Amino acid sequence: MYRASDEVANEEWLAALDSAAERLDLPSGTRSRAADLFLSTVPEGERSKRPALAAAVYVATLATGEGRSQGEVADAVGVSRLSVQQRWKGLMEEAGLEPPSW
Repeated sequence: MYRASDEVANEEWLAALDSAAERLDLPSGTRSRAADLFLSTVPEGERSKRPALAAAVYVATLATGEGRSQGEVADAVGVSRLSVQQRWKGLMEEAGLEPPSW
């Protein structure tokens, strides 16, 4: 869970999330889910925030059935695919979501 002050403190990152979601043509429900995931687990260090944002977007696409690849999300956010790959499962577990069984 996050506080309203977290939204204010991470305004720039939420703007980056919106830009990435726009590039991925994600609906508002998926964007909202990604923002919730990011704000609920935002890391302390600035260097970790962009990969965490990418993982949040990827997990939101899985959770809402919008299915984008790790590579598509990584490109839209500006990180490596490996950054998404290393973080998404942990984020799903932390959020109480079941990873896909593909």
